Amino acid sequence: MVEKPPPPQGYAYTIGADTLTVHSSELEAPMLTAFTLTNGILEQVNDNEPADLEQAIWIDLTNPDETERQRVRAMYQQQLPAVEEMEEIEASARSYEDENGLHIHSLFLQEVDGRTTNVTAAFTLSGDRLFTLHEHSLAVFRLVRLRARREPGLVTDAVSLLLALFETKVENLADRLERVHTKLEAVSEMVLAEKNADMEEAIDELTRQEDINGKVRLCLMDTQRALTFLLRRGHFDAEQRDWVREILRDVDSLLPHNTFLFEKVNFLMNAAMGFINIEQSQTIKIFSIAAVVFLPPTVIASIYGMNFRYMPELDWLFGYPLALLLMAMSGVAPYLYFKRKGWL
Repeated sequence: MVEKPPPPQGYAYTIGADTLTVHSSELEAPMLTAFTLTNGILEQVNDNEPADLEQAIWIDLTNPDETERQRVRAMYQQQLPAVEEMEEIEASARSYEDENGLHIHSLFLQEVDGRTTNVTAAFTLSGDRLFTLHEHSLAVFRLVRLRARREPGLVTDAVSLLLALFETKVENLADRLERVHTKLEAVSEMVLAEKNADMEEAIDELTRQEDINGKVRLCLMDTQRALTFLLRRGHFDAEQRDWVREILRDVDSLLPHNTFLFEKVNFLMNAAMGFINIEQSQTIKIFSIAAVVFLPPTVIASIYGMNFRYMPELDWLFGYPLALLLMAMSGVAPYLYFKRKGWL
């Protein structure tokens, strides 16, 4: 059972199976949360006590204002990245090392107000302390906190905490791919098996799932780059390096599945569009046949609707019924011809 977090100001939460969906009504209030290790268990400390903050191994900042940033600079001599720096797309700006430690800016998949989006979280591994900065509450961070409280020894230091966050992130992405696959199976049943299925609804759902799948792929590739950087530049022991390689193998195993889902979306999209085209062709076919069937009777009616003074047929006793019979026969004849050819 996942513990329901106390919602910060302006936020509400929906807890599902190991997932946390955030519903925001306004930008989240600035928040600094610190954690320390006690007997192998991650515990939150009082952020108003300097002595407790001095022992913290994890400083997590959510949408910090200038006051929170100055507080971190004064206490830890740590410069936090600006929002503009977090959104940089160049690889050299997203993963680098300087005198303050290792810096990684990584994408996380998040649901806000029912919309799936990618948000950036900044990580700074400085000595035996991890700093994280993000604008929105992240489900992965919450799940790691819950697991670290339930599983003593999961987090032993700042490095294991960083790797636990990335491992949980990859697990969350795997869950999202499974959910996309489940949605696509439902759409496949609708498109390929149901009669009179709403193809427009199917296409809407396919576009949503393709968008989510694309964002998952972006997260996976971003995570792959970040983990490769950690292997190359991180000062880890052998066990921690094996942990990074294991997470990388998980990412590598998810990328083909992600590609398969793209192909499935394209197949179903083409199938749905094909069925729509067939329905439209049938409609056009009906109108075309109707036009051909009614064209000869229309010609006959037009001839005898002319207002010339002298028309021999006007004096015929049976002219009117003969004209009606001729129009009926001229309409039935094309219909029977089309039927015989198998065009109807």
